[in-house]
Amino acid sequence: MDAFFASVEQRDDPAIRGLPVAVGGSSGRGVVAAASYEARKFGVRSAMPSARAVQLCPDLIFRRPRFDVYKAVSQQIRAVFLHFTPHVEPLSLDEAYLDVTDDIRGIGSATRIAELIRQRIKAETGLTASAGVSYNKFLAKLASDQNKPDGLCVIRPGEGAQFVAGLPVRRFHGIGPRGAEKMARLGIETGADLRAKDLAFLRENFGSSADYLYRAARGIDLRQVKADRPRKSVGGERTFERDISSGPALRETLERIIEIVWERIERSGVQGRTVTLKMKFNDFTPCTRARSLPRPITGKDEFAALARDLLDAQLPLPKPIRLMGLTLSALEGEEAEEGDEGAAPPVLQAELPF
Repeated sequence: MDAFFASVEQRDDPAIRGLPVAVGGSSGRGVVAAASYEARKFGVRSAMPSARAVQLCPDLIFRRPRFDVYKAVSQQIRAVFLHFTPHVEPLSLDEAYLDVTDDIRGIGSATRIAELIRQRIKAETGLTASAGVSYNKFLAKLASDQNKPDGLCVIRPGEGAQFVAGLPVRRFHGIGPRGAEKMARLGIETGADLRAKDLAFLRENFGSSADYLYRAARGIDLRQVKADRPRKSVGGERTFERDISSGPALRETLERIIEIVWERIERSGVQGRTVTLKMKFNDFTPCTRARSLPRPITGKDEFAALARDLLDAQLPLPKPIRLMGLTLSALEGEEAEEGDEGAAPPVLQAELPF
């Protein structure tokens, strides 16, 4: 979907259509969850501090997230997908892989199926989507980003390696800013540069990611589209209006996060063995601590007790924190996915609404 959260807000409020819109908190500690394409022209991006976004775009209009609405629209979109194929692997509320090899509607062309899906999404939701069509997941993902917004890109058999060669490595799924910086230091800036490095070099410099990078540079991806892919974790986090350092304030905040995250856990119907406490200090240094049990956590009381123990073990903190979060993972039925080195696991994790 194109700028999904922001596009939903513009759809539902005609007064802000065509204007720069950001979904997220507008306060000093707020973070942009999504930005409309009008806002992106000013350099506003998701995960950017709201204060910085306003500096870039003084007329930026903020809307608080409405996750229930976004989820309902996502379900509409999922129904469109399922009309054309049962093989749908969601990545998030606004993105999914579809395997249309079986062509259950007898349409005869993957490209035509993508066009029909985009048309139906627009007709049923009033929103635009971009699609990538190719012969594996890695290339389809790259193609889906190529002609945004409201675009379609097709990479045919035999074209993958050439397409990848001309891309900056930052476009590769799984390579973040730090990874791209490291690659630049090694003289790797494009897919062609990456392909020029042998597997031994990649293993020496990138460890377990080497095999994924080697294949990606050649447009190779052996992963299958997996419908109903198991969720890896359930959680949430909060960025504070002001830094917090005192024990009582930290414990009070933790209790509020416990309530909301446990509600999500119950709604998801999952069971897990590991509780993770995430904190980010005021200098943006992360701190993560986890506790695991040999069996699934039995209920909210046990989940809360583990979370409290994790926090108490860190007190007093060496410096104030600006963010706190909780996650339940090691979920029942979770299986490791072979060949998924470059793929982000599906996680129900979002900024908490308070």
